[in-house]
Amino acid sequence: MTSNAESLPELPSAAHVSAEELVRRQGARPIASVTDMARPDLFETDAELDEFLAEIYAARRADVS
Repeated sequence: MTSNAESLPELPSAAHVSAEELVRRQGARPIASVTDMARPDLFETDAELDEFLAEIYAARRADVS
């Protein structure tokens, strides 16, 4: 019997990259204000937002029981 590990090609190992280096490479900047994170167009309708919130609340209540 042959294991799957024997038939898989070896993947190149990724070198460890620090968080600071990833930030530099991606050009990320610190958040200056919470309004930078605002997404007013995230939900198209109030009903869509209400449905999302209802699902979140239900999931939280399910974890408690």
